[in-house]
Amino acid sequence: MDQLISIILPVFNEEAGIQTTIDTLLNYVEQQKERYEFIFVDDGSKDRSVKIIETSMEQHENIKLVKFSRNFGHQLAITAGLQYATGDAVVVMDADLQDPPEVIPKMIQKWHEEYDIVYGKRIQRDGETLFKKFTASAFYRIFRKMATIDMPLDTGDFRLMDRRAVIQLRKLHEQDPFVRGQVTWIGFKQTSVMYHRQERIAGETKYPLSKMIKLAIDGITSFSMKPLQLANIFSVVPIVSGIFSLGYLLISGSYSLASVGVTVLLFTLGLLLLSVGILGSYLGRVLDQVNDRPRFIVSETEGFQERNKGIHHLHARQSQS
Repeated sequence: MDQLISIILPVFNEEAGIQTTIDTLLNYVEQQKERYEFIFVDDGSKDRSVKIIETSMEQHENIKLVKFSRNFGHQLAITAGLQYATGDAVVVMDADLQDPPEVIPKMIQKWHEEYDIVYGKRIQRDGETLFKKFTASAFYRIFRKMATIDMPLDTGDFRLMDRRAVIQLRKLHEQDPFVRGQVTWIGFKQTSVMYHRQERIAGETKYPLSKMIKLAIDGITSFSMKPLQLANIFSVVPIVSGIFSLGYLLISGSYSLASVGVTVLLFTLGLLLLSVGILGSYLGRVLDQVNDRPRFIVSETEGFQERNKGIHHLHARQSQS
């Protein structure tokens, strides 16, 4: 029996280019020997993205749709797609064709060589500003120094995963998942294929600076305790330094009490606020886990064996295999 490859595509306001993406993917699979299913996960789009996908579904039964009740975020859209994928292997890629389909056969070849996870490693990034390229490169290198996992450099979420790896990912229950970190954490035999990341075919990036910062914070606080250790150091150092400095000034007699007091106060307050902010990031994650709310809500699914029009909850502690 032919192997089934599931392709998960998170979608958020991709009206300008989603039809081109669908046509490109359908043309791609016509030339492949494997069977394919496309799982589009709509992350609360406000444009015509869903309508365009539904129109294509009328002619192609291998196109499936998962609709969120609202916008829950790109990482949770990937997580939801993993819950619905039935393939022997699962590919995660963006819906804007920045991840080119012609890389997938290279991933499948590595998979046939008994690699469980094959991630795309970017050797070039078109259509991105120097600032975006610099910050992305800096993040991966800082993350690698700080984290407890050895996540490969310059890799996004574009990757192929064997079904047994997907089953393990379904057992992870972070409220704010950092998927590429989770994939590294579960282990298995992993390798990479090099590829040229293309410019968006249409529309604007759905990862502005604010979302990139949140993703970076989620990633670091998920897989590193070093910020907590830095917070402790920052809290102790100014206090000790202040005691020694104050002792020196008192002995030497050359000081202005008001100026020294204000300087020490502001410096210490700044560091303490930084420490509180770092602690808050970790405590916020703990609070999310304790609340145990559904990580996302699926309002409807289409194209699957059973059409679901009800509200489908997937809790953080619920696992599916």
